[in-house]
Amino acid sequence: METLENSLTEYGFRRIIITVTAVICALLELIDTTIVNVALNDMRGNLGATVNEIAWVVTAYSLANVIIVPMTSWLSQQFGRRNYFAASVLIFTICSFLCGNATNIWELVIFRFIQGLGGGALLVTSQTIITESWPKEKRAIAQGIYTLGIIIGPTIGPTLGGYLVDNFSWRLIFYINIPVGILAAILALQYVRSPVFEQKRPANQVDWLGIFLLTVGVSSLQYVLEKGQEDDWFSSKLIITLSISAVLGIICFIWRQLEYKYPIVELRVLQNTNLRIGVILTFIIGFGLFGTTFVLPLYTQSLLGWTALQSGLLLLPGTIFVAVVIAVVAQLIQRGMREKYLIVAGMIIFFIYGYWSYHLLTLQTSNGNLFWVLILRGLGLGLMYVPVTNISLSTLDGKQIAQGAALSGMVRQLGASFGVALISTFVSRQTQQHRITLISHISATDPAVQQRIALLSAKFQARGFDAASARQAAYNSLEGVVQSQSTLLSYMDVFLWVGTLFLLCVPFVIIFVKQSNRKISFADAGAH
Repeated sequence: METLENSLTEYGFRRIIITVTAVICALLELIDTTIVNVALNDMRGNLGATVNEIAWVVTAYSLANVIIVPMTSWLSQQFGRRNYFAASVLIFTICSFLCGNATNIWELVIFRFIQGLGGGALLVTSQTIITESWPKEKRAIAQGIYTLGIIIGPTIGPTLGGYLVDNFSWRLIFYINIPVGILAAILALQYVRSPVFEQKRPANQVDWLGIFLLTVGVSSLQYVLEKGQEDDWFSSKLIITLSISAVLGIICFIWRQLEYKYPIVELRVLQNTNLRIGVILTFIIGFGLFGTTFVLPLYTQSLLGWTALQSGLLLLPGTIFVAVVIAVVAQLIQRGMREKYLIVAGMIIFFIYGYWSYHLLTLQTSNGNLFWVLILRGLGLGLMYVPVTNISLSTLDGKQIAQGAALSGMVRQLGASFGVALISTFVSRQTQQHRITLISHISATDPAVQQRIALLSAKFQARGFDAASARQAAYNSLEGVVQSQSTLLSYMDVFLWVGTLFLLCVPFVIIFVKQSNRKISFADAGAH
């Protein structure tokens, strides 16, 4: 009896260490995805890069992520879960050092790509390890812990990055990964175990064609989503070519995976209804979460004049509140609360968040005005994320867990990419449309307009402008006001339409989402 208690105590300790290690690694990957964004301007000046060149620092990492994420289950099988996870941590850590030491832009881009190959594995493999380490009746809590890392990471990134760049150097955003990465690698080698059901395939059974088609298809799609708006979409021959290669590559890849005996991505696991529904909801949540997170800093920095650090700090209270919500939601699920009701509540709350934001945003909105609306956002995210993650993997067993996590990870990444790309395009085009509408209401013969121009001209003449220059400056100032208002209206539209998207998904959730929890027998519990 004493021996059994000791073994259970030891297993419980190992489970805690594994969970902490996996969450830290997931945080590293997510923080590094967003922390770079606030440092791009400093990198550009320090490395002598153009705007287009420095954008590759972000694009290279995203391309590597989206290529490696769907293959993580297969790679874990080929090299062993522990070895692959530890190697990914080390690759990520070493490349963090190399990125910090880069002397020119293309060195940095290459190291970021390799870092992305290591980092992409951390997120999905961390979720797999956590899910496998906990018994089924406790998985809601485990997914809550993992989800907390997913939500906190993108929020901490810009805040931490802004602080380091403002007070130290952009190189430090990479160097801070090194001690954490080394510790995580040591813990992974010591405590992570490779499942017995994973067996290495000989070289002649490896789906090399599938790897090629996956690489071509998803990397082309990711590039189109990253650069489409910048290159004016289908006005660019490169975007057209890559769009064709993305469509053909992905269609051929799907066919290959369904036909080949030993696929690198097991798409057949999507026959599991819960996973299939979970993947769709993961895409929608990724779209809405990252899309609105993309717009909020643009609004606060470009229209309100905030710094990157101020914008990052704005999100922190809501993120801390998410932690509280996630803990409550995990307990509710464990006690039998149906996930669909929590997801529906979260989607309705996210709609209210979007509708409230639509009416709240102005050119004078303060930090205090935004506090409660972001708390509401945190409540909605907390209610959605844990149930969706739980239903996706809760009915999977053995190697299906890793396969399901890989698909969910890829879809989350693509949802975020689609969200940013489509919302960026929407903002650009809506801004022009609002500008046309606003200008149509401004007439040179309108007394109010004439008075405004006269006041502005007098203001500029008082600063030393001659009459002609003062009048031109007055017109430019009025144009700036129109542009600011047009941009503001487009941001407002984003929040309203994203909120509406979530509201439209409510019937889908009510009809299709099924209960994932099941009773755990003594035999099941003993197996863990």
